[in-house]
Amino acid sequence: MATNTLRAKRRSSALRTAAFMSPWLVGFAVFFAYPLVSTVYFSLMKYDGFGVPQFRGLENWAYVFQDYPLFWPALRNTLWLVLVMVTCRVVFGLGVGLLITKIRTGAGVFRTLFYLPYLAPPVAATLAFVFLLNPGTGPVNSVLEGLGVPAPGWFTDSAWSKPALTALAVWGVGDLMVIFMAALLDVPKEQYEAAELDGASAWQRFRFVTLPNISPIVLFAVVTGVIQTMQYYTQPLVAGKVASGIIGGSGQSFEPGYPDKSTLTLPQLVYNLGFQRFDYGSACVVALVLFALAMAFTALLMRRRGGLIQAGDR
Repeated sequence: MATNTLRAKRRSSALRTAAFMSPWLVGFAVFFAYPLVSTVYFSLMKYDGFGVPQFRGLENWAYVFQDYPLFWPALRNTLWLVLVMVTCRVVFGLGVGLLITKIRTGAGVFRTLFYLPYLAPPVAATLAFVFLLNPGTGPVNSVLEGLGVPAPGWFTDSAWSKPALTALAVWGVGDLMVIFMAALLDVPKEQYEAAELDGASAWQRFRFVTLPNISPIVLFAVVTGVIQTMQYYTQPLVAGKVASGIIGGSGQSFEPGYPDKSTLTLPQLVYNLGFQRFDYGSACVVALVLFALAMAFTALLMRRRGGLIQAGDR
């Protein structure tokens, strides 16, 4: 009798737990599990979005990795942006947050000025940057030439296009600034006072007090930055179109990646293959590559999440 009662309690507890988890389970199944399984399925099919899918095995994978000329440049550009752009955004956001938390007067004004660029729509911000950095008529190059500094080609030069996109991303770093400011203001002041009594320098206080306390926020900023950069689509596409002179209009064809495939990213390939070439199978292959890269970066970062704290303890 007691055994039956215990089983009934366990069953009731399991049903109650499942009921509370059901919204998450439904969302997980509909918005993650089903799309992922469908992407894997269509990556093995020949499908144009209209007819009946035909099984092709690994032919789509072989085409993307061996015969599709845009894949490897897009992969290199995406990895470059992940490594450089995310690092610059995190470092600059943390630096601005540190600076504003130290300002005694006018901190609110500076906080607003640094946060406002983040609110600019991506397309409008990219258009403004392309015109500001225009090699012929842009004010930035005019100032550089007036100072006797060689003016870069920016979005028209393949060597400068990705640094220009990085500058655009750093300009809109207000979101990270706010997050880091909240974390910095939450660091116990007693630890700073104890470090000062021990004769710690400003760098030592940052390394041994600030960094260990805000390391979870740094990890959060890096992980979310990697995921966002893996989805980087609008800014490089708009910048390439405007710099090439193709802004819009019917009858105009545009191959993404101008100049010289330097602004090409993997999300652009997904759109190019799936919605311009109607090759859904190859588009799903690129999408799965993106998913695998994002998971690999996230797993690596989560595995080393204690690195900052350990570095501060040494």
